[in-house]
Amino acid sequence: MTIQEIREYLGRFFDAVELVGDADRPITAPAKIEAAQQGEVSFIANEKYIRFLATTQASLVIVHRSVCVDEFLQTTSFLKVGDPYSAFVFLLQKFAKPRTIAKKGIAASAVIGEGVSIGEGVSIGEFVVIGDRCSIGRNSVIGPHTVLLDDVTLGEDVTLFARVTLYDGSRLGNRVVIHSGSVIGADGFGFAPQRDGSYVKIPQMGIVEIGDDVEIGANATIDRATMGSTVIGRGAKIDNLVQVAHNCRIGEDTVIAAQAGISGSVTIGRQCMVGGQAGFAGHLELADRIQVAAQAGISKSFLQPGIALRGYPAQPMRDQLKHEAMLRNLGAMKAKLDLLEATLKERHAE
Repeated sequence: MTIQEIREYLGRFFDAVELVGDADRPITAPAKIEAAQQGEVSFIANEKYIRFLATTQASLVIVHRSVCVDEFLQTTSFLKVGDPYSAFVFLLQKFAKPRTIAKKGIAASAVIGEGVSIGEGVSIGEFVVIGDRCSIGRNSVIGPHTVLLDDVTLGEDVTLFARVTLYDGSRLGNRVVIHSGSVIGADGFGFAPQRDGSYVKIPQMGIVEIGDDVEIGANATIDRATMGSTVIGRGAKIDNLVQVAHNCRIGEDTVIAAQAGISGSVTIGRQCMVGGQAGFAGHLELADRIQVAAQAGISKSFLQPGIALRGYPAQPMRDQLKHEAMLRNLGAMKAKLDLLEATLKERHAE
């Protein structure tokens, strides 16, 4: 693509794309700003990377409208937009090559159960196993060694990478992506303690429902409900190695980073952001647009929308930072108290 063609392409998504420099240079690939070479495009969305404008070899850099680029025009052209990060994401989509997960059609080694409905344009890879009464929507792709147990429903344009396992009754919407090794619909961790110290398994009779446009990373686990449904809302993004327990409800467009663990019957609102290794106690609720810092421990419900939580146990960030500052000063406070105590003892002795 030429720079002018890139400008026209980004114009589909942004109201104003300003070109500064040569419009006719050819661009062959995207690259990081610190490593980009001639013929490549990069971006700057964070001020700390502006220093690379003086050294980058990129032919094109996408920057914010406020960035002054006049002194760099001899070697580089620029596209100015209101959101360079999103602009570069759209450009990456343009340059990205499609992955071949499974060849067109149904592999000879695939095992298909009875009463299975398969839409047009579906691709089913080698050694896939599909149980009875499953429904697979149009243009869905199922990678090799993936297993769908009985009564699984896939919407249209679903992508399942290799070795995904969907337990019986799981329901996926349209354009869902699930990466390798993830397990959807395994039994929830439900065991009733007995007087003799043993445990009796609680039957897990529910299912997992996943909304449209959800993406789930590698080796994530989402447990089926005891009764009813574990629900992952439309547009949610779940990272690698995340555990979502039985009867949880994850709101629309919520993102959860790697190694977070969410106990049973937790409800997380819409557009929340959960950091890596955050942990949730069971049966609590978060309101919409809450941000949870990495390694936070959520031990109670927070029903005020839009707050940021941090620490263990998690508190609103402002309160937690105050407490953290107090803890850092405990040594000095103790020294002052010790001195005060010693002074009082001397006076009392006199």
